Amino acid sequence: IIAKVVEGRITIANAAKLLSKSRRTIERYVKQYQQVGIQFAVHGNSGKAPPNKTPVSIKKAVQKLIQEKYYDLNLLHLAEQLATNENIVIKRETLRSWAHDIHHVKRAKRRRSNVRKRRERMEAPGLMMQMDGSPHRWFGDKKHCLIAMIDDATSEVYAEFFPSETTVGCLKVMRECIETKGVFKTLYVDRAGIFGGPKRCNFSQMQRACEELGIEIIFANSPQGKGRIERAFDTFQDRLVPELRLNNINDIAAANAYLKHIFIPQFWQSKVQV
Repeated sequence: IIAKVVEGRITIANAAKLLSKSRRTIERYVKQYQQVGIQFAVHGNSGKAPPNKTPVSIKKAVQKLIQEKYYDLNLLHLAEQLATNENIVIKRETLRSWAHDIHHVKRAKRRRSNVRKRRERMEAPGLMMQMDGSPHRWFGDKKHCLIAMIDDATSEVYAEFFPSETTVGCLKVMRECIETKGVFKTLYVDRAGIFGGPKRCNFSQMQRACEELGIEIIFANSPQGKGRIERAFDTFQDRLVPELRLNNINDIAAANAYLKHIFIPQFWQSKVQV
């Protein structure tokens, strides 16, 4: 079309309609065509590296860190750790493409579940606390149990590692919560014997303590019923396990110190708690 304009076979006005461009643009195209010929259609930046392109050396360094050090982190957590520990700040999509190039993808397990009605949060803190234990290889080679309580209204969490899920551990976590915030109204738990479930309904120390304090125990019929604490454990397993590994933590005392003084204040209270 521009060649036809130069040859005088069509007018600039008709060329502007055919190309959906302004008259000024067509005039500029004609001038460029007369100077360099058909090459004017090639963009001036073609074949050049963008000025904001990240150097290849940084890409290789990050990919090496992913493979050797941060192999069990999800992408968001990975970006945070790179910025904090390595002083490397990379945009999300760039980091995602680099990770996919070396086949590093950490995804949540996709399970098809029944459709359930979502229960809204409680109106105020202290109306309902959810409690459970999560046996897992949190650090080292042996399994340990993380016993946690979470406020249904605010997602404020109290947690501690123990060798296993015991009455003493549950009472200790509950005591920490009560000494910090006061006595709560209801405790939402599963049907484990520790909490006075069917197996131990007449001689549970947790049940006795709650009755003396005026706390009502509610038993969930399914794990999804107490979904807030279950999803909290998902987050703990996804983020806390790699952080304990990166800090070379292999014993309960050090793990509890990291959990209470670093992980919960720096991550949970700022990113999750509402």
